[in-house]
Amino acid sequence: MPPDKFTATWVSHSSISDFLNCPRAYYLKNVYKDPKTNHKIQIMTPPLALGSAVHEVIESLSTIPTVDRFKEPLAPKFKNVWLEKASGKKGGFFDKESEEKYYNQGIEMIKRVLDHPGPLANLAVKITMELPYFWLSEPDNIILCGKIDWLEYLKKTDSVHIIDFKTGKSSEDPKSLQLPIYHLLVHNTQKRKVEKASYWYLQRKNKPEEQKLPDLDKAHKKVLEIAKRIKLARQLDRFKCPHNGCFKCKDFETILEGGAELVNVSDFGSDVYVIKKPSSSNTQESIIL
Repeated sequence: MPPDKFTATWVSHSSISDFLNCPRAYYLKNVYKDPKTNHKIQIMTPPLALGSAVHEVIESLSTIPTVDRFKEPLAPKFKNVWLEKASGKKGGFFDKESEEKYYNQGIEMIKRVLDHPGPLANLAVKITMELPYFWLSEPDNIILCGKIDWLEYLKKTDSVHIIDFKTGKSSEDPKSLQLPIYHLLVHNTQKRKVEKASYWYLQRKNKPEEQKLPDLDKAHKKVLEIAKRIKLARQLDRFKCPHNGCFKCKDFETILEGGAELVNVSDFGSDVYVIKKPSSSNTQESIIL
């Protein structure tokens, strides 16, 4: 019997990270559907809104020929994306001052790309699939999927350079499975060899930082082992928080308890919620003298 992608277990970098951090959070984010709407649930926060808007604007450049790529200013495009998808409660903002702070961070990152385009000024490869995926294991009926931020085409070697944009302040954990997963995806969804991979920390770096390219065989073995655990958990319907309640699943539980506000429905049909956090000015602090 040929493999059936509709009955397969689909995994990605984000869903694997969710599962490793907290199986309960994985369930609420990737499996659970609100019985009233039959939609999955999603939490929007200012950092997520910022990252999504910046990614959308920069990634859109890859579809433009290199000679025309930077002819049009990016700031107006960023503003339009922000107003449509991130402004106000849609982006998790409850006051104008906070939103302005994040908006300005986005403008600064867009400006950095314009001032230092580096590899973004070179030829780029676009994977034709809307959501790149491949069979991680046909016998186990498991598919690995995910979107790649940017693939620079390296003409001399007819190969590609994976670039992942980072919009947060912290550096990626060296133990992260992101690059192993991206290496597997790019290797299996297009014909050119992967020559190198980099992170571009847009808040503080003018160019991408090259990373050690993960071994494909080791990456496949590691990712498949975790994917099998996810598949088993889904079969057994067993998704317990290892801490009996942690910060990874807490906000999702708040949605189920009715303590969050529904503000949008995402492009993928998920119900998007925001949660207003207590102001830091209202919290008591202790002082050691």
